[in-house]
Amino acid sequence: MTKPVSSVSVTAGDESVSLPIIKGTMGPDVIDIHALSSALGLLNYDPGFVGTASCESKITFIDGEKSLLLYRGYPIEELAERATFTEVAYLLLNEELPNVEQYRHFSQLLKKQSLLHEQIRNFFNGFRRDAHPMAILCGTVGALSAFYHEAVDISNEASRMLSAIRLIAKIPTIAAWAYKYTQGETFMYPRSEYSYSENLLYMMFATPMEPYVMNPVVARAIDRILILHADHEQNASTSTVRLAGSTGANPFACISAGIAALWGPAHGGANEAVLKMLDSIGRKENIPAFIEKVKDKNSGIRLMGFGHRVYKNFDPRAKIMQNACHDVLNELGITHEPLLELAMELEKIALEDPYFIERKLYPNVDFYSGIIFRALGIPSSMFTPLFAVARATGWISQWKEMIEGTQRINRPRQLYTGASLRHFTPISTRD
Repeated sequence: MTKPVSSVSVTAGDESVSLPIIKGTMGPDVIDIHALSSALGLLNYDPGFVGTASCESKITFIDGEKSLLLYRGYPIEELAERATFTEVAYLLLNEELPNVEQYRHFSQLLKKQSLLHEQIRNFFNGFRRDAHPMAILCGTVGALSAFYHEAVDISNEASRMLSAIRLIAKIPTIAAWAYKYTQGETFMYPRSEYSYSENLLYMMFATPMEPYVMNPVVARAIDRILILHADHEQNASTSTVRLAGSTGANPFACISAGIAALWGPAHGGANEAVLKMLDSIGRKENIPAFIEKVKDKNSGIRLMGFGHRVYKNFDPRAKIMQNACHDVLNELGITHEPLLELAMELEKIALEDPYFIERKLYPNVDFYSGIIFRALGIPSSMFTPLFAVARATGWISQWKEMIEGTQRINRPRQLYTGASLRHFTPISTRD
């Protein structure tokens, strides 16, 4: 733990206690409130933990006021424009960007581990054909621990790293096969000549009938999407991974817990909500009326894909995603797809409307990623699984950091507002 730089005094009744103030590399200082309970008998009440630093981490930093997102100190804009997802995965796991030899070795490890145990194929047959891909992903990732028993030994450094590499390598295969299964199509195995993002596309869209032609513009867009979603500080799913990991659970079980948390529409389903909103608008001429409903607080209509809980100005990932979106649409020659035209018109109007400008409701990363996925013919049921493919690298890096640091089982307390002490009476005497 970082050493305190100062302290603040808190008094309750006749008792006082000095609470240490800890300073991080960047961001707000943190007050260590341990003594509130032991010395004063008080607990910190913070619903949703929005004002609580639950851990110490060196992985990701967000400054919502400045629209800043850093992975290990590197701005997201630089990584998305200049790095590959494999480089970013190495960075999140190992704290530094790889050199040429480290990159080659890490890439080969990921490719080698991208194959699934053949018995895992049988798992898919146990799911209904109309099962949601997130259900398949959540169950299958959790089941990996049944095949890799050494993952249970989280005290071994080599075992932790091997589990991390296996997870990052195998989750695109599981997600792609979940998609193929729901489509009733043949599973495609990863190929050594393809990059991480290229293999994801290949396994989702290739068939045994004919050679698959890789589109480099599309592959680069997918790579950017994965980079932009790789980690995002202590969000709901990452906190879930850390919470599960604090018990000493194996890493595959912890990541499965993170996938379950991501599945919630308030977390990982935002880009899917964008397309549902566009479907509800229907036509470009309906946009002005829709915008007026959004401005009406009593309408209950929300503008999905605009604004962000953390970023108070603009989402730094959005501009990169916007460029990738237009690159993909231009590459695919999509100029008359009604839903995409609708999205572009909505973007234009919202960016010019004083109501949204004053409230800093700019398009966020989810607005554009959903459009890219729709342009590629990816169904909305696969949006969150692809989010999970990206975020798995951040999850396993956060898990690894926690295990290698000060691991303490998480045990939040509560503000109890239920009945006070009372005693049992026989049922025959109750009114």
